[in-house]
Amino acid sequence: MEITISIPKILYEKLTRSGFSVESLIVEKLIDEGNLDLDEEIRVRFELAERYLREGESLIDKDAVQACEKLYKSAEEVIKTLAMTERLSEADEAKKRNRWTLPLLDAAARKLGEKISERIYDDWDHAYFIHVEGFHEARLRPEQVKARLRYVKELLDLAEKHLKSKQARN
Repeated sequence: MEITISIPKILYEKLTRSGFSVESLIVEKLIDEGNLDLDEEIRVRFELAERYLREGESLIDKDAVQACEKLYKSAEEVIKTLAMTERLSEADEAKKRNRWTLPLLDAAARKLGEKISERIYDDWDHAYFIHVEGFHEARLRPEQVKARLRYVKELLDLAEKHLKSKQARN
């Protein structure tokens, strides 16, 4: 289930211009305030990753810049999900800081690549390229985004398989 939340336009625009993802800020705050246990937070983040992937894919031909942001957010949520599942120190540090930083995400992706599949770090790297070149710099054309979409999909697939295998063992 999804709901729509309305916020004042001026607030949304100011935060977006400053580089913030308003949706991410809201979700992070709700996760924190919702007092979710680890399993609940993992499920929420994986659901977000799936939704961001669907939204990103549907936007590629209409708005490649926004598509890139959604695809990156999908990859970011996958890394957070797996880092929490594997109880990486980066997840603990992000919890202490009340936020994930790029160095924490990248270090987690690297460790996950070593621990689960080297594809994770490679796919993360492609997603970060999409974020920088496609969203921040707005230099990617739709066909360039489509060519990199498979890396985000693969990252999500790897995470889904890993989560299912972890559940089967527990």
